[in-house]
Amino acid sequence: MSNAATTTTASLYLADGLIFKGKSFGAKGTVGGEICFNTGMTGYQEVFTDPSYAGQVLVMNSAYIGNYGIKESDTESNGTKISGLIAKNISNKYSRMVATDSLENYLIKNNIIAIYDIDTRSLVQHIRNSGAMNCIISTELSTPVELSNALNSIPDMAGLELASLVSTKNTYYFGDPAAKFRVAVMDYGVKKNILKSLADRNMYLAVFPSNTTMKVIEAFQPDGYFLSNGPGDPASMQDAVEMVRLMLNTNKPIFGICLGHQLLARANDIDTYKMHHGHRGLNHPVMNLATGKAEITTQNHGFSINTETIKQDSNIEITHLNLNDGSIEGIKLKNKPAFSVQYHPESSPGPQDSRYLFDNFYDLMHISKAG
Repeated sequence: MSNAATTTTASLYLADGLIFKGKSFGAKGTVGGEICFNTGMTGYQEVFTDPSYAGQVLVMNSAYIGNYGIKESDTESNGTKISGLIAKNISNKYSRMVATDSLENYLIKNNIIAIYDIDTRSLVQHIRNSGAMNCIISTELSTPVELSNALNSIPDMAGLELASLVSTKNTYYFGDPAAKFRVAVMDYGVKKNILKSLADRNMYLAVFPSNTTMKVIEAFQPDGYFLSNGPGDPASMQDAVEMVRLMLNTNKPIFGICLGHQLLARANDIDTYKMHHGHRGLNHPVMNLATGKAEITTQNHGFSINTETIKQDSNIEITHLNLNDGSIEGIKLKNKPAFSVQYHPESSPGPQDSRYLFDNFYDLMHISKAG
């Protein structure tokens, strides 16, 4: 049972015509995007501020949300990035002593429209069966015709370029300038904990806008390149793919995460595709093919790289596989010091099984610089 401050009626309308009636919390109005679900039971504030969620309406699967409040430092970017939120129950009473605000106040301040009192288990089963699709949340519209008309203005995620909307507009620096290695970070929607994970390993970072030229990047004299996570369809980012090819030509180490992983693949002529409903959560099992060990991972992606386009004589080696569906979760190049993973080794929230990958990047730069 929720103790939210408001009981305004709200509607959730899916592109296939399915309607859910619930109650409003957060901001009022109408918002749309691609519906997706996160399987994590905690970490909602970090999830809401992950730039990879831009353009998406998020279903949270926990029975209650909001019960530990909001702490300003628990953010992964400069603000909330989800388009809208769907929940089963919410709570304005929070138990964490260090929390400074309720979830509803936080959503209102960030203009996020949300709906609760929804059978999220039934909704998630529907998405798993029918696939990701666009949806509308509204406190203003209620009839199928009104909601359908509003939904028509929401662009499809396939073919949509979103990284430029969440990327930094100006270059900034992170870490100790006296660090051993200098890393050029391409910001397609980078999370703060990725930057911290790199800086904690003796790296000084220049974080560049997604459209920065190679000449500007090379002026920083980087020892390696990092390709960040981010939202949208990698097939729409041909300029970024060409930039990755230029980076590969320098023979300096490259590390990519999520969207960065997909861009590294496309730079090596491997196609990407839109997944049926994607992977999002804190509990996804991945097999490390080198060690034979499973890692529990944090994930957030709706696109993946296509196994069928990796040729037998390719310079690509598959390093990690998803144990749920067999999709590719990691690759490395046989002829270049470059590797990438589809999941999020920095976690935040989530398990820390895969943080060794940041150490691997450090080791690659050490070998490259020594050689």
